[in-house]
Amino acid sequence: MYDDAMHIKVRVKTGAKNESIRKVSDDHYEISVREKPEANMANKRVLALMARALNLPAARIRITKGHHSPSKILLVDTK
Repeated sequence: MYDDAMHIKVRVKTGAKNESIRKVSDDHYEISVREKPEANMANKRVLALMARALNLPAARIRITKGHHSPSKILLVDTK
């Protein structure tokens, strides 16, 4: 399933007034989400925003590291 996968580093700011996604480099993004880091809501929104930015279904992206941290590593199935 993950033969054509890439890792992306993400720095997340939760509870932001405006949502935004900023590409720092090819494999690093900074994301601001409105949701608070409660009940996995912020993580779900991060996945949805990354899916939209990469033009992929959200099911192809998952958090591999940093579920409880602002710094996360995402695994993206590109095939």
